[in-house]
Amino acid sequence: MSDSSPLPPVRLHSEAELAREALAAPLLSRAARLARWAGPDTRVGAGGELAEEQLPEAAAELGLDGDEAAAYASEAWRVAVDIGLIEIVDEEEGTVTAGEDLALLTSGAPQDVLGVWLGALDTVLADASVPDLDDLVGAMADGGEVDLSSLDWDPEAEAEFLDGVLGNLYLLTVGEEAPDEGPVPLPALAASMIVPDDMGEPTNDVLEQVSDAMMRLDDQFRLLEPIGIVDFQPVDEALMAEPDEESAEPAAFDDTDVTRYGMVRLTPLGLYGIRARLLEAGISAPAVGDLADKGADALLDGTSAFPPAAAQAETEQWLARREPLPAARELLAAARGADAGAPLRRLRCQQALSLVGTEAEPALREVLDDAELGGLARVWLSEHGAADVPVPSEAMVFWLTIDTLAAQLAAEGNSAELQALVEGLAQQHSGFFAAAWRVEHPATPDVLEAMGRLHPDKKVAKEARKAAFKARSQQGG
Repeated sequence: MSDSSPLPPVRLHSEAELAREALAAPLLSRAARLARWAGPDTRVGAGGELAEEQLPEAAAELGLDGDEAAAYASEAWRVAVDIGLIEIVDEEEGTVTAGEDLALLTSGAPQDVLGVWLGALDTVLADASVPDLDDLVGAMADGGEVDLSSLDWDPEAEAEFLDGVLGNLYLLTVGEEAPDEGPVPLPALAASMIVPDDMGEPTNDVLEQVSDAMMRLDDQFRLLEPIGIVDFQPVDEALMAEPDEESAEPAAFDDTDVTRYGMVRLTPLGLYGIRARLLEAGISAPAVGDLADKGADALLDGTSAFPPAAAQAETEQWLARREPLPAARELLAAARGADAGAPLRRLRCQQALSLVGTEAEPALREVLDDAELGGLARVWLSEHGAADVPVPSEAMVFWLTIDTLAAQLAAEGNSAELQALVEGLAQQHSGFFAAAWRVEHPATPDVLEAMGRLHPDKKVAKEARKAAFKARSQQGG
């Protein structure tokens, strides 16, 4: 995931809902139950691990049985110690007591509960970056030390890889093109980390790397699911069978049933957790509602980089806290300006005002004579069926057109929608470029140059470029 591109805002559940999800996460729930179960007779080893002879009793307390019961109990105990639900009283005697943070899970505020859960998430993520236990045992050197060089394992690289995967999964979940927050196929997630963006058909070597990464992720997501960060459907065990010795070719990817290759989705709690980690790493990760208590200038600037649906959701929360008429006046005042970001602010203002009812009409009438706002005010009044809307002058129409194109260019770049708008303008107004270059708008040269790039007709494109040259000469640039 690139640090340079702003992330779309995430829609988070309320802290109360998230705290309930955190308490219901199997691993945190087990850790809390063991912390309440532990007493004066409970004994731990030198590293704080639960004494082996007490693991069966701990597993029974958790209602676990089977071959993995002791391992699950041991994991829950270690998490409880790591996050302060259990405190080691005497290391030599191996005695324990309930930690101070245990009370937060029952009597703390939702934010307190989430703080405890985030600590557990850190522990589990660290565990997920460690090689398989069998590999560790195989790498044990004389004297009981692990020979990391024989593992070909770089702890920092492994942690960065997993953080990158979760960052990509977060982006796939919050992005405008996210498929209704549906699950992501594991091969696609692995490929997002391995296959270069500019690569056409992946080579066999790259495909093998993707396959290896996919299997690593399968192991890691199995570890992460119990903390509540993901919903995970593991890779079909049948796909892991050894290939026939006669065939050295890897099995072909069957896209008819992609679910067999594993599917993963961030839960609402997972979105909260990954966002918290992104913020801790210094990455801007906005959430819908962040701007609701700020001024209109912060709203219009802040939503300028948001996808349309997210911008509307943020604006709706902002408007919900204000009376319509004062809100409209504040939005209009914040939309003024001749700087490079002003056109997009005015577009966001126009979109915000479309959500306000007729109570805002006086604010729009107050700016009818304003050179920057008069055009959008007339549009709003007409759309709301207002009477006696003055007809705009030709100069105002052209100024509003340039302003709107500049905003669309800033918001979308050279998009197909903008190209269609450019073609429509040139077709409807045969003398558009002859008049447009005279428009006294700071963005006129750039808009006309963009029209020259976007219009498919070479003759029209040449007219646009000539008009852009005249506009730049007129502005002295």
